[in-house]
Amino acid sequence: MWWMMNEGGGHYCSKKTDDICGDVCGQESSRLSMSRIRCILRGIDLKTYIFLFILVPTCIFGIYIHGQKISYFLRPIWESPPKPFHDIPHYFHENVSMEALCELHGWRIREFPRRVYDAVLFSNEVDILTIRWKELYPYITHFVLLESNSTFTGIPKPMVFASHRDQFKFIEPRLTYGTIGGRFKKGENPFVEEALQRVALDYLLKIAGISDDDLLIMSDVDEIPSRHTINLLRWCDDIPQVLHLRLKNYLYSFEFLVDNNSWRASVHRYQTGKTRYAHYRQTDEILADAGWHCSFCFRHISEFIFKMKAYSHNDRVRFSHYLNPKRVQSVICKGADLFDMLPEEYTFKDIIGKMGPIPHSFSAVHLPSYLLENADKYKFLLPGSCLRENE
Repeated sequence: MWWMMNEGGGHYCSKKTDDICGDVCGQESSRLSMSRIRCILRGIDLKTYIFLFILVPTCIFGIYIHGQKISYFLRPIWESPPKPFHDIPHYFHENVSMEALCELHGWRIREFPRRVYDAVLFSNEVDILTIRWKELYPYITHFVLLESNSTFTGIPKPMVFASHRDQFKFIEPRLTYGTIGGRFKKGENPFVEEALQRVALDYLLKIAGISDDDLLIMSDVDEIPSRHTINLLRWCDDIPQVLHLRLKNYLYSFEFLVDNNSWRASVHRYQTGKTRYAHYRQTDEILADAGWHCSFCFRHISEFIFKMKAYSHNDRVRFSHYLNPKRVQSVICKGADLFDMLPEEYTFKDIIGKMGPIPHSFSAVHLPSYLLENADKYKFLLPGSCLRENE
């Protein structure tokens, strides 16, 4: 077209040009795009280069490393806190009669106590299981334990309880022990395998002979109701059909008290066809100060590493160095987080308040009696003894 040609027959540039890109208009179209890129780069100053090639990659790397922390810190923005529980005050003193204790809770004393079933899924927590069953032994009618040859994440595991069964002869006459084969589906959501094992535990309870109005304790092995809590609930009438237990929340040992907000443990008045073994919120009622939750409370470093890879939240192991035994030991003694995570809270106040290592506690008051009676054996669970054994 004549209006696009200059007198010499070349391309006409209708746009104004500057000194940097003044020669672009006169180049062939095939070379035009590269010429523009070169002239744009010539026009960028040093600060822009620093931003593009240093700061931007650094930010991307930082998000990759700390993205999980950023997500947890911003949790109050995108997730509302759950509905508060209705806390039931808990009254107890060893010199107060059971009738008086029931009345203090607004309940009536029964003519005879209910039967109590304690049912757990077992992985490898031999020490904590021993402390749990010794604490509850006087008031449990029947112990029910289910073990699998697979973790929730599809990793093969030995039958740990079966190989240590001789240590639990004291409950053998009251024990129903069952096993379930794993499906070994790696990559599947771990909560699927966990849910299937809990369904199997329902079946095992029926084999054990549970019946209507018996008490059923639903909790993980490391969620230990106190002895007097279970005795109270078996002797009192009019208790809620389902009642969560608020437990003191410990990490690694009874030296590191996180808070008093562990709530997943529950006690149920069994109903045939209705009661299902579960580990989620099932009611708004919760009994205060009802026991202890000691998470990751192991004797051996290898047990920490196994659980980190095996339990339902194994996606928190984002880097292989998290499993380094020396790192694990250091984290335990500091009271820091094995997964380098921020607290799982719903308000900025709570998140900031719990950031950093857990303060050391020097109190061993109101702990399970068997633990204190065998303090030498379980020294690693008491204040001042953070070192673990290597296998």
